[in-house]
Parts: sequence; structure tokens; C-alpha cells
Amino acid sequence: MASAAAAVTLRRVLLASAALRLALVVFGEWQDAHLEVRYTDVDYLVFSDAAASVAAGGSPFARATYRYSPLLAFLLLPNSLLHAAWGKLLFSAADLLVGLFIDTILKLRGIPEKMRMWSVVAWLFNPFTFTIGTRGNCEPIVCAVMLWILICLMKGKVLQAAFWYGLIVHFRIYPIIYAIPFVVVLGKSYAGPSGRPTLTMWSSEQHSQNDKASQRKGPTSFVATLWDFLSNFITRNAVLFGLLSGSMFFAWTGVFFYLYGWDFLNEALLYHLTRTDPRHNFSIYFYHIYLHHQQGFSSIERLASFLPQLIVQLALITRFSRDLPFCMFLQTVAFVAFNKVMTAQYFVWFFCLLPLILPWSSIKLKWKGLACMIVWMGSQLHWLMWAYQLEFKGRNVFVELWVAGLVFLAANSFVMLMVIKHHKYTPLFSSQMKSGSKVATKKE
Repeated sequence: MASAAAAVTLRRVLLASAALRLALVVFGEWQDAHLEVRYTDVDYLVFSDAAASVAAGGSPFARATYRYSPLLAFLLLPNSLLHAAWGKLLFSAADLLVGLFIDTILKLRGIPEKMRMWSVVAWLFNPFTFTIGTRGNCEPIVCAVMLWILICLMKGKVLQAAFWYGLIVHFRIYPIIYAIPFVVVLGKSYAGPSGRPTLTMWSSEQHSQNDKASQRKGPTSFVATLWDFLSNFITRNAVLFGLLSGSMFFAWTGVFFYLYGWDFLNEALLYHLTRTDPRHNFSIYFYHIYLHHQQGFSSIERLASFLPQLIVQLALITRFSRDLPFCMFLQTVAFVAFNKVMTAQYFVWFFCLLPLILPWSSIKLKWKGLACMIVWMGSQLHWLMWAYQLEFKGRNVFVELWVAGLVFLAANSFVMLMVIKHHKYTPLFSSQMKSGSKVATKKE
């Protein structure tokens, strides 16, 4: 009866969020037709034009500014054959799938039903998330696949996880940042005595431990973690994961290179390594790029901006990689915060991971949680105020906008530090069952 009640509760949440998204898609179609300000994201028009080009037997890269995998254009072929809103419905369905996967992951780790529902609601009814898909942005597909990969790893389905990981890195290059943490958790401690992974389960006693106890049992030093990583690197699961995911990535890349040549390679992959965008965005690099864009940048200058990202990524991986969902969340926040280009759609990348770490956080909404939200949202509004002055009023506020970007970076760093400080470090997998331990084995 309890499981039936849980299913009904989850079903109601999903139905309500589906109705909300459907209403927004319908409203967006009306707004596009009747109002000057369009609801639909400009990227969706690019996707649709690329799909129309493919439907006509051409290349998706015939559409200027299409810089995605051709897979996306193929997924949106019904935009030309059925209805222009097909893609929005597809992205919204992926949005709902993320909510279902969040519940599945937390259920596998023994999270109580009420806490799971709040975590699912944190995704499905987040204004950032339900507007992204309904406006026609493809990020929910990436989020859904990344959570499915986590589920596969938790269930011991390494080959299936590798298949989807290779595919999604081809589809959207940024998940490559998770490669090392995946290899770390697939080390010698991944498989238990039965040959299958043993999940570290959540418990209320574990959650109620104070911060000092959490720090004592937290991650080891940088050197110790690095040595542990190197000594456990080569395992059957890690090698299989690397070979299959790499093969999938290169297979899809090879197919589309054969079909579309260097246009595909330059626009869908290489462009993102050296991308410079002179238009204003949240990134701290935008003003420098704006000032020097016409003179151009050398390859060294383009790649040098990756150095801060690389340093932060390596520090987070060596410190938190065994607590996989938490590590992925921190990696994504840091990757977005230090990226050369940062827009609001990128926030969805870490919003889908946030519900997975909430049960292990001691931050309460009152007052620390509220403070984090105010700092993060307030710094965004501060940036948007200057962006409005620049874009709609035509005022020369480039310096003020750049300073607002620095404030937003500081806000992201502050929130990350708060989350780290109040998180109960818990490795996703437990290699051994010691007497008296509070780790339970999850049996399917």
C-alpha cells in the first residue's frame, strides 16, 4: 500500500507538471503569433531551420549559427513534417523524465518518499527548468541522459552507461568533464563481493550527524586521493567503460564527418573549444572578448581561458569524486561559472543534479538556504539590470556589466562553498561491509 501511495503521489506531481508545460507551450505559440516579444528561444528557430534543411535533403550546417550535433536536427524532423511545436513537446517530455529519474535515483539510495517528492518538485516546478524546455531549448535531453547514466552505474550496467555516455558527449560536448569521476567510481571498489555495486544508503541518523563528524569522515587529502585514483585506475569495468564510450563518441563523429565533412567538425565540435562571443553574457570574460574581438585571438589565448576551469575541475575531482552526484554537481557549477560564455540555459545543467544532493545537506531553508538563494538570485538581477540598460536603453555600461559578472562569479563561489561546508560526504558505492557500519546493501 505504501508503494502504491508513493506511485500515486509521484504520478500526480508528474501530471501537474506536464499540464503546466503543455499550457506554456500553447501559450508560447499564442504569444509568438500575437505579441512583439516572442516566447520561443531564438535557438529553437535555429534548430527548426536546420531540421528543415535535413528534411529537404541538405545539411543542418547550411543554417548559420547551427553548432550542434546533427542528431538534434534529426530529432526535430517532425517540426517540418507534423508541427513546429514538436521539439518543445519533446524537450518538455525529457524534462518530465528528469523528474522521474531523480525519484528513481533517490529511491535506490533509500530516501523516504516525502523527501523524494520535495526533491522532484525542486526540479519540476523550478521556473528556470520548466521555461527552458517549453521555450525550445534542448538541454533537458542532456539532463535526462546524464541521470540515466547514473542509474545504470548504480545498477551495475556499466556497458549501457558507457553507450549513453559516448552518445551524449557527442550530442553535447560538456559532459566530458565527468569522465574522470566515472572512471574513479568504476575502480576496484565499484563491485562488491557479489560482483555488483553496493550502494551507500541514506539514513536519518547519518543525516543528523554534526558538521564536525562530517568533516572527520570527509574526503582525504589531495595527495592521498590522487594516489588512490592512480592505483585503482585500471580495472575491467573502467577499461570497458572507456573503450565503449570512446568508441561510441568516435563512431557518431565519424558517421557525421562522412556525411557533412569539415562543416560538422568545425561547427559542432572544434567551435566550442575556441569559442569567443562578443555579445554580453554572464561570463567574466565577455568584456575582454568584446574589446579585442575584431583583432582576433590566437589559439593559445583561446585555450588559456580553460586553465582556471581545469584547475578547479581537478581539485573538485580529487576531493569529491567518490561522492559521485555531489562531485558532478560541483563540477557543473564551477564549469558554468568559469566558462567563457555563460547564459541562463546552462544553469539547467546543475539544477538537475541539485535534487540528488539535497538529502545529504544540513542547510535549512531558514536561514542559510534562503541566504544562498538571495545572494545567487540577487547577483543575477543586478547583472540583468545593467544588461537592460545596455540592450534596451543603449547606454554605455559595459564596465558596470563586467563588474556585475564578477559579482555573479563571487556569488556562485559563495554558494558552492556553503554547499560544500554543509554537505555530508557519502561515497556513492561501498566496497566493503564492516561490522557496525551504517551502510546497507541495496538489492534490486
